[in-house]
Amino acid sequence: MNIKHFLKTFGISSKDFAKKIGISPVSLSRYINGERIPEKNIINRIFKESNGLVDANDFFLNKQNTNDISPTEIEYVEKILKNIRNGSRRDLAKAITLIESSLEKDKLLTSNLLSKIKEKKNCIRIGITGVPGVGKSTFIEAIGMYLIDKGFKVAVLAVDPSSKQSGGSILGDKTRMQNLSTNKNAYVRPSPSQGHLGGVAKKTLQSIKCVEEYGFNVIFVETMGVGQAETAVYDMVDIFLVLLLPSGGDELQGIKKGIIELADLIIVNKADGLLEKQAELTRIEYKNASQISSKTRVDINPNILTCSSIKNHGITEIWSFIKQFIHQIKQNEDFEKVRNEQKIKSLWADVSLRFSEYLEKKFKNKKKIKELVRKIENNQISSDEVGNIIYDYLTKKKFD
Repeated sequence: MNIKHFLKTFGISSKDFAKKIGISPVSLSRYINGERIPEKNIINRIFKESNGLVDANDFFLNKQNTNDISPTEIEYVEKILKNIRNGSRRDLAKAITLIESSLEKDKLLTSNLLSKIKEKKNCIRIGITGVPGVGKSTFIEAIGMYLIDKGFKVAVLAVDPSSKQSGGSILGDKTRMQNLSTNKNAYVRPSPSQGHLGGVAKKTLQSIKCVEEYGFNVIFVETMGVGQAETAVYDMVDIFLVLLLPSGGDELQGIKKGIIELADLIIVNKADGLLEKQAELTRIEYKNASQISSKTRVDINPNILTCSSIKNHGITEIWSFIKQFIHQIKQNEDFEKVRNEQKIKSLWADVSLRFSEYLEKKFKNKKKIKELVRKIENNQISSDEVGNIIYDYLTKKKFD
């Protein structure tokens, strides 16, 4: 991080910072503009005062400032954002494609785009999970069309499974939600999971912000239900729904996996035909079991309802509970608290992801690291010892 970027980020004036490190504002200005390179003792003071965020490399290495994008690129981003606000679906798709890109330049453009978007607190974010075959897409289409009839604009971010080798995916949710995907007041965006965290697209939260900026006020996030993604979705939505099949006995083992602890609302789907009575029995079993489990994140008992997505039975009751839930957490001032907690979790998840990408793309290919790996393979050194060497290198502070 160069010193100019540091001062701007933390809102520190050049005059105040110069005083803290014991130099004149004129001298600091020359360092900022690259006219001069500070001496070692000054670098040490800058390093200490910036808590290690500005070090010698930011003065001595002649590297491009990766935090900068050109005026033309800024104009391009602003045009996309303007068109999104004016109702351009094409530009909404462009923005989400930009968000999902792994190119470094696209990441900078994405950061610039998202910095211009303010959070919409009048939108409802709904997470939905369940085992494959439980009818998630059918349920989302049923409740989505119901909400559109009531005047809402509905977006669906459906995370598809993808190959770890190629990153390719089936992207079949658009075909399963035919009525919703062709409705002018709905938007269905299948996104490949790219093998990230059991199926949760790594940029889903940023995509939510874009569809909210467009004007969609109810956003569904559907996971592919592989059993690992629930926590990630839970940490980006206002209410979390778990869909179950009508059954009993072993199905209650799901409670041990934390499904009750995560769910704000449990829905026994496919409650029609020969399965209608079984669905009600399942609802009762879960209702009884939930009495011994903990409450949701905002101290509200999770409800258990039945639903037939095909016949549209139970949709009204489900939406009624969702509205009541959102109203209650806003009254209790838990809504904003939870959203803020989610933003902090998202921050550290993003840092962890970026660090992981750095290790994978650049660090593992360093000559000395490859040499250490070969020593492990030849039993010349233990993996624990190499782990300590790498950790010490990555956390080393050169000017303490």
